[in-house]
Amino acid sequence: MLRYDREIGSSNEKKNTTMPRLKGKVAIVAGAGSIAPGWSNGKATAVLFAREGAKVFAVDRDLAAAQETQTVIAGEGGECIAHRCDVSIASEVDAMVAACLAAYGRVDVLFNNVGMQVVGGPLEVKEEDWDRLMTVNVKSMYLTCRAVIPHMVAAKRGKIINVASGYGLRGGKHNYMYACAKGAVLQLTRSLALTYADNNIQTNCIVPGIFPHNEAMMKFFKGGKFIPIGRPGQDEDVGPLAVFLASEASNHVNGELIIIDGGGLAGGVTPTGVAPGNPTS
Repeated sequence: MLRYDREIGSSNEKKNTTMPRLKGKVAIVAGAGSIAPGWSNGKATAVLFAREGAKVFAVDRDLAAAQETQTVIAGEGGECIAHRCDVSIASEVDAMVAACLAAYGRVDVLFNNVGMQVVGGPLEVKEEDWDRLMTVNVKSMYLTCRAVIPHMVAAKRGKIINVASGYGLRGGKHNYMYACAKGAVLQLTRSLALTYADNNIQTNCIVPGIFPHNEAMMKFFKGGKFIPIGRPGQDEDVGPLAVFLASEASNHVNGELIIIDGGGLAGGVTPTGVAPGNPTS
């Protein structure tokens, strides 16, 4: 697995030598903090947005985590404001968007990258677990979209990028609540795409596969050996796709569910012949 600091955190590598694709755009990145001790899809994407010329409004319920992202961006000469917000609370979301507008005057891009899991079967999880998981994974995206869309409608432009999971496209043994929530994110994306297409707002969804953030997860997923390309996802894999969806290059891309999983869903895990427990693996 490649080192995050080499791929994302170093200002001496991966410099953009072409015209910045997001120059002057204002991007709210929800879930922009890191997952200790590594990075996160949100942090990596926020840094890449800034490298591409965007003014980043880095949002996280942990202000220190958002400030770490701000420090990385500022260290590379980019522009970023860190803001604490629990995006599952409507009043905090409305205040967050108002703060972004006060600072930058508009919102061009919304990157929704907040989620949580509660593992357990239908008879094991508690009702409050279900409510919390649905609030964090689905309601939070509804709230952020509700807050930014009026401003995008007024501007006659906007890019909304939701992050779901491959579990939204297949069942999850003992992970059914997460699968239900991520399936809802897919339908939220499609419905928003249809509703606001005539306002020049494109809404799309990134669907990651397995992205371990620690050694325990790497071990659980057997180092990704059952993924066709032979490795799990890395946080820097998401950023380039997010930049494309946030840029003018994606103006005719709307309502799409773009899977980024190394081919895991191409034929399902078992038909690849390298599924965990398969004698041929």
